[in-house]
Amino acid sequence: MRKARGIVLDADTRKELERLGRSRSESVRLTQRSRIVLLAATGLDNEKIGAELGITRQKAGRWRSRFAELGLEGILKEEQRSGRPPSISNRKRAAIVRKTLDEKPTSATQWSRALMSAEANVSPSTVGRIWRAHGLKPHLVSTFKLSNDTRFAEKLEDVVGLYLSPPENAIVLSCDEKSQIQALDRTQPGLPIKKGRCGTMTHDYKRNGTTTLFAALNTLNGSVIETCMPKHRHQEWIRFLNLIKRNTPTDKAIHIICDNYATHKHAKVIAWLKRNKRFHVHFTPTSASWLNMVERFFRDISERRLRRGVFHSVDELVQAVTDYVARHNDNPKPFIWTATASDILEKVKRARKKLDKLQSL
Repeated sequence: MRKARGIVLDADTRKELERLGRSRSESVRLTQRSRIVLLAATGLDNEKIGAELGITRQKAGRWRSRFAELGLEGILKEEQRSGRPPSISNRKRAAIVRKTLDEKPTSATQWSRALMSAEANVSPSTVGRIWRAHGLKPHLVSTFKLSNDTRFAEKLEDVVGLYLSPPENAIVLSCDEKSQIQALDRTQPGLPIKKGRCGTMTHDYKRNGTTTLFAALNTLNGSVIETCMPKHRHQEWIRFLNLIKRNTPTDKAIHIICDNYATHKHAKVIAWLKRNKRFHVHFTPTSASWLNMVERFFRDISERRLRRGVFHSVDELVQAVTDYVARHNDNPKPFIWTATASDILEKVKRARKKLDKLQSL
């Protein structure tokens, strides 16, 4: 009768095998192989190891031999298996990828798995696997906007300079209006969240009026000066500037970052700024609202307080906004700006170069 190969373990190898044998995070296969080797090291034959672990004698012998030949590395790596040959040729895979990238279906603006499946005569799941392997997502599209402002670089460096290196004895405020915030009341009550079911909210609503949120974000400490007004004309903007004036130290210069909205450049606004010498206005480039840090605050208040809110009147909406800002100011946290003007300019140059290339085709 053929005798099983003897297994001798050193202290380090035994310790690692014992760890693998009792691990709950490793794969079941690796745990089982480790136990086979540990039992083989005690002198048990393959028949008894199989009975102990509930496996065949042949399997116990296979991993005993593999460990004897290759050591610990032999059981850590899977054996190479031939597997079933691919049912889709590489040429067909390449054709599906090419169609996805370079062509459009005749009846739609983008490919779906069903459309590509019918076109390529393969199953939808096969199309999905090929797309995942090549990182293709035809159902998604990202939006973009390149600024055409002739003074883009100059304005960019000015604004980013205020974020990264603010002037001494001055306050930098990122300001904007969030206009037409609707006081929406739902026509039917929703159901609360519960285990195994998300909360519900009816898609239709009743409009109870609108308001405009004026906000000034202190870029140094993250605090916000806010007010809500029914409209957002130059008259309201001047009222907001007066609010900033009353709520900031009189011995500090005020640098305001805002967009090129006509209200911010009205003749009466310019006259107000001439009378209030400590106020300095810095405009973001056209079509570059992402450069205004207060937009981050607007995103947060929309996601956390407004989007799912139920408001029976404009007064309720305004109170909700006021309460949110008050809680925010109890423990304000600044948004940390890290991108330099040169980094942003390089990205814009690359995007413009690609856009020009596409337009020339």
